Amino acid sequence: MRFLTAGESHGKALVAIIEGFPKGVKIEESFINNELKRRMQGYGRGKRMSIESDRVDIVSGLRNKVTLGSPIAMIVENKDYSIFAQEKDTLPLISTPRPAHADLAGSLKYGDIDIRNILERSSARETVMRVCVGAVCKQFLLNFNIQMASFVVGVGKVRSKLRPRSIKDILKKTKKSKLSFFDHTKELLAIKEIDKARKEADTLGGIVEAWAEGVPPGLGSFMHLDRRLDAQIAGYMMSIPSVKTVEIGSGLEYVQSRGSFSHDKIYPKKPSLGFIRKTNNCGGIEGGISNGEPIVVRVGAKPIPTLGVPLDSVDLATNRKKKASVIRSDTCVVVALRVIVENMLAIVLTENFLEKFGSDSLQEIKRNYTSYLKSIS
Repeated sequence: MRFLTAGESHGKALVAIIEGFPKGVKIEESFINNELKRRMQGYGRGKRMSIESDRVDIVSGLRNKVTLGSPIAMIVENKDYSIFAQEKDTLPLISTPRPAHADLAGSLKYGDIDIRNILERSSARETVMRVCVGAVCKQFLLNFNIQMASFVVGVGKVRSKLRPRSIKDILKKTKKSKLSFFDHTKELLAIKEIDKARKEADTLGGIVEAWAEGVPPGLGSFMHLDRRLDAQIAGYMMSIPSVKTVEIGSGLEYVQSRGSFSHDKIYPKKPSLGFIRKTNNCGGIEGGISNGEPIVVRVGAKPIPTLGVPLDSVDLATNRKKKASVIRSDTCVVVALRVIVENMLAIVLTENFLEKFGSDSLQEIKRNYTSYLKSIS
C-alpha cells in the first residue's frame, strides 16, 4: 500500500490517493470526519480552525461503502482559500522567512523569493489528508481488533510522568480533558502555560504518546534496514511538520538504565501457550519486529514557528534585516498532533500488516491471519 497527498494550505482543496488497499473493507465517511474533527479541536488552536469545518468526500475506490481494491481518492475542500491553479490571485509578496520554518530552506532550494510558494505546501494543513488516510487504515485494523489511543505527555516545560496501563485507561482519563492530558493536575499547569504564551504572542511545543493494542507479533523485519518496523514508524513521525523527537517505548529512560533493570523479562503464559511480559520498555518492538505487546510511540514537536512578536530575519527581496513574517497560526498544537500521530501509526501498521498477510481482499487476509496465529500459538 502507498499513498500520496496533494494540495496547498489556502488552495481550493486537499487531496489524497491510496493505492494497494484491499478489497472488501467497509469504510464510513463519518468515521473519517470524526478523526478530522478531533484534529481541529484542542486548547491552543488558532483562528483557522474556527473557519474550517473539514469533511471528507470519498470520490473513488468504494461501492456501497465497501472498498473495491482500486485506488481510493479523497477530497477535503478548504473554506478559506485564496490561491488558484488557473487564475491569478492578488496576494502580496511574502519575502521574509520565519526562523524554524521551511521558508528559507525551501526558497533557496526552489529559487523563489516569494515564500508563499513554499509555505502553502509545507504547511501542517497537509496533515488533514494524512488523517483521512489514517482513518481508512484504522477502520481496516479494527477488523483485527487493533485499536489506538493517544494522550498529551507535556506542554513546554510542563511534563507528566504518569503512565497508562492500557488504551482503556487512556480513553477514560482523556475523555473530558481540554488538552488530552492523562494527568489532570499537570493539565491545569499546561493550560496556564498556553494562556501565558498566547498573551505574550508566543508559542509552545509539546510531547504526545500514542498506543496501538492488539498488534500481532511478526510485523516488520530485521533483514533490511528499511523493513524494520521501528525505523518506519520513526520516519513517518519525523515527516510530520514541527516534529523533532521520536521515542519507542521508554525511549531515553530506557537507554539511560542498566539492562538488568530495564529489559522486558519473558514469562510463559498459563494455562494457554504463549508468552507474557510484565513491562514494555521496548514499546512492543524488538529487532525491528512487533512482539505482541502494545506499540508505544512518543513524539515531540517544537513550538510553532510563527510568532506574534516576530524574530529577526532577512528580506530576500532586499537582503536587508527585517522582522520575520507574521502569518495566522496556533499557540500550541499538541492536541492536534496526537491525532496526526495516531493516524500515521495506523498507516505504518496497515502497510506492514498487508505485507505480512496479503493485500488483495479482506477475506484472504483474515484467512492468512487466522492461520498465522494458530501456527505461533
